[in-house]
Amino acid sequence: MDRINTLVIGGGGREHAIVHALSRSSVIGKLHCAPGNPGIAELAELHGAHPCDSEAIKKICADRGIGFAVIGPDDPLAAGVADALRGAGLIVFGPGAAGAKLESSKAFAKRFMARHNIPTARFDICADLDECANALASRKPPYVIKADGLSLGKGVFLPHDIDEAKNICRGLLSGERLGDAGRVIVIEDFMRGSELSVFAITDGKSFCLLKPSRDHKRVFEGDEGPNTGGMGAYSPVKLPAGTMNRVVSEILRPTLKGLQNENIDYRGVIYMGLMLTEDGVYAVEYNARFGDPETQAVLPIFGGDIGDVLLSCAKGSLGAYASDEPTGGGAAFCVVLASGGYPGSFERGLPIEGLGSDYDIPGTFIYHAGTKRGTDSKIITSGGRVLSVVGTGETFADAKRLAYERAVRVKFDNMHYRKDIGRSEE
Repeated sequence: MDRINTLVIGGGGREHAIVHALSRSSVIGKLHCAPGNPGIAELAELHGAHPCDSEAIKKICADRGIGFAVIGPDDPLAAGVADALRGAGLIVFGPGAAGAKLESSKAFAKRFMARHNIPTARFDICADLDECANALASRKPPYVIKADGLSLGKGVFLPHDIDEAKNICRGLLSGERLGDAGRVIVIEDFMRGSELSVFAITDGKSFCLLKPSRDHKRVFEGDEGPNTGGMGAYSPVKLPAGTMNRVVSEILRPTLKGLQNENIDYRGVIYMGLMLTEDGVYAVEYNARFGDPETQAVLPIFGGDIGDVLLSCAKGSLGAYASDEPTGGGAAFCVVLASGGYPGSFERGLPIEGLGSDYDIPGTFIYHAGTKRGTDSKIITSGGRVLSVVGTGETFADAKRLAYERAVRVKFDNMHYRKDIGRSEE
């Protein structure tokens, strides 16, 4: 089989992990990335196109003989980049705008769950302060308030005080907090339990499950502080017997059936953010792409040729890769090294030490997220989540130990990371 030249769209830690996995595939030819980052540059040719600029991306593909595109972030999916690239004759891994609405609109996703009897928390969709006040009055704290639109992982609020909750709603509806993303609000019941992330690669009919993972959203140890895009993750997760069977039968299969019933052609990843409670398994949210930082923990232990799986999916037929059982073995553990002050304001342009091969530890990887090259060609910080440090091993304990051993070798001013990732697994 001829290898296919491939473009990965995006430039964060998730895309670095995807490029790294694809670089080991037997079906992938020359790798390209737009826009990429300094870490990805070691594995792929970089292009300066914005991920949402479908015309620039089409030109790159035409000029470089690229036949396959893998879309990483949510914004280009919501903007219909997958539709535009498919219209230009490319094979594309990632749903069109209609499928991406499962993520780009929380209100749409909740209504979709209700239409197709997918278990989720009771919810109200609010477009003004009176509706918010009524929804809050019917609930007890902590209140769950979500911005409808995409908000870089910062659109979920869990206030314990009714006045604070109303102020959050006021700030969202006015656009002061998150711009247009908060003009519609979802208010739902708080669910007590443990969170779980499950990725299913699907062509809309069949699916291939990846090992379950668990993310850590709060910025500080002990799950304190504001929500972030994710401070760490690990995979797999120890689960009660029968949990994954329930995920498949109660969440995933009804989701796929719902997409089919609504004539949505879906070729990509469905991320299921789940809550495991005493009463059962509930859907919290969907993502229409690989999550970040869960991808950094899931792909290194995937049990197969991920390039062939993604390509088969994008062509509309998973074939022999379809499976109800997660594939892979061993464990992976990811800790995010963040800029001090994140997810609030933080300093950029700080030099990073400890990235060279002299600092490597076998069984570990470093995926770049918020980095760039400075004027002296040294790698500097350029974002809130700067690096994902991943350890792999036969056991969770091995993977965790290696990840933290590698993390302490990296240094930049005001570097912050959680030291309690995965504590509930021990």
